[in-house]
Amino acid sequence: MLLSEQDEKFKRDIQKRLNNLTKPVGSLGYLEVIALKMGLIQRKVVPDLPKDKRVYVFAADHGVAVNGVSAYPKRVTHQMVTNFLKGGAAINVFSRHVRASVYVVDAGVDAELAFDDRYLIHAKIGYGTNDFTKGPAMTREQARECIERGRDIARRAIEEGADLLAVGDMGIGNTTTASAIAVASGFKLEEILDIGTPISADGLERKKQAIQKAIKVNSPDKDDPIDILSKVGGFCIGQMVGFILQAAEGNVPVVVDGFPTTAALLLSWKIDPGVLSYVFAGHQSCVKGHKVLLKTLGLRPILDLEMRLGEGTGAVLSIFIIEAAIKMIREMYTFQDAGVSKGEDQR
Repeated sequence: MLLSEQDEKFKRDIQKRLNNLTKPVGSLGYLEVIALKMGLIQRKVVPDLPKDKRVYVFAADHGVAVNGVSAYPKRVTHQMVTNFLKGGAAINVFSRHVRASVYVVDAGVDAELAFDDRYLIHAKIGYGTNDFTKGPAMTREQARECIERGRDIARRAIEEGADLLAVGDMGIGNTTTASAIAVASGFKLEEILDIGTPISADGLERKKQAIQKAIKVNSPDKDDPIDILSKVGGFCIGQMVGFILQAAEGNVPVVVDGFPTTAALLLSWKIDPGVLSYVFAGHQSCVKGHKVLLKTLGLRPILDLEMRLGEGTGAVLSIFIIEAAIKMIREMYTFQDAGVSKGEDQR
């Protein structure tokens, strides 16, 4: 988002209010940056607290899982989707804690999800991607369809009143896919490769070989995000790309979670660098590639709790901090309001 003259005025006015709250200038650190960013997104000097908070967990299977790159069998994707809808997963617990609604998106689970549930969104592109060690994960047309469906989901959420969105992911093999996307985008494999679920040294070697083979077989174009998505991506990641793009276009803040969701953000950023003005990094996971991507994107994580679960858990937990930042700028008195004298350097 390139700041217009009006936005620059908002920025100055928001910063002026932050500097006049009853505290030393800058003493609340990154909370002040969050408050400023929320004010710019909403185009309000005093931003509103979100009223309709939602996390969308995009679920899909990855064909690369047949190469033994995960500690868990593929059927766990379907089983965890059921757990989400029953309210029994970590994302459900944390979302109840921050009063956010959990929506599950079937982007490409390798099973029929015959649930009649208002929180389940049927957006299946296929029953899992192809094994990208043998050829493209999907067609270019499917990659574009993923993005459009993700856009549709965000558009509907915003039309229904959602004013703070978070993204999460579920899918056995998703960190292998995210790693392949990062390497295809120009990152070195050794700075990205790590475990997602706990796997042995042999499992990590299989993961490394799968990514290397995928890059060699498919030769993705690092300057073409659609090519990267189609050759080494996933249906869930593609839909998150569209979701993030649409949230930004709709002037709604979106919080990303861990490594796979940030890989989706990376592709969104390649399509439109302006998305970063609307994105918060909920946390920094202990998957080492996540730190690398966040640094490249210039995003500071709100939390660092050594988590690597996914599901949107880190994104959702950070919502309390975002809300605290908004309450700070809304509810703290200014020096004038409180009748408190400013320091010499603040006058």
